[in-house]
Amino acid sequence: MKKTKPASRGSVLKNKGVPKDVDGYLACVPQPARKALQNLRATIRSVVPAETTEVISYGIPMFKYKGYLVGYAAFSNHCSLFPMGSSVIKLFKKELEGFPTSKGTIRFTVEKPLPTSLVRKLVKARIAQNEHKK
Repeated sequence: MKKTKPASRGSVLKNKGVPKDVDGYLACVPQPARKALQNLRATIRSVVPAETTEVISYGIPMFKYKGYLVGYAAFSNHCSLFPMGSSVIKLFKKELEGFPTSKGTIRFTVEKPLPTSLVRKLVKARIAQNEHKK
C-alpha cells in the first residue's frame, strides 16, 4: 500500500498529521468547510462506478478508478477540487468562470460552492479519460 504524504502547506490539517482515511480527514476539517466537502464527496460518489475506491493520497481524499479521478481538500480560506490534470479544466473553462483555477486545481468557497451539475460533469469526464487510457 502506498504511503501518504503530509497535507500540503496551507491545508487546514497541516499541524494535525496525515489522516488514516477519508472520514478521519473530514473529521479534522472545521465547519463550515467540512459540510462543503461532505456535499462535494456525496456528489462525486453519486456518479462514480461501484468499483471506485476512496483513499488518502498526498494527504488529501482522492477517488480512484483505473487511476486517480479527483481529489479535494480544505484550506484556510477556500476549498479545492483537483481533477488530476488540466485537460478537464480546459474542457469546462466556460462553466468554471467565476472560480479561480490553475493547471490542476479548481478553488471554491463555502459561500460559493461548485454547482452539483458541474461537479458531475467534471467527474464523468475524468472517468471517461481514465477508461480510454487503459
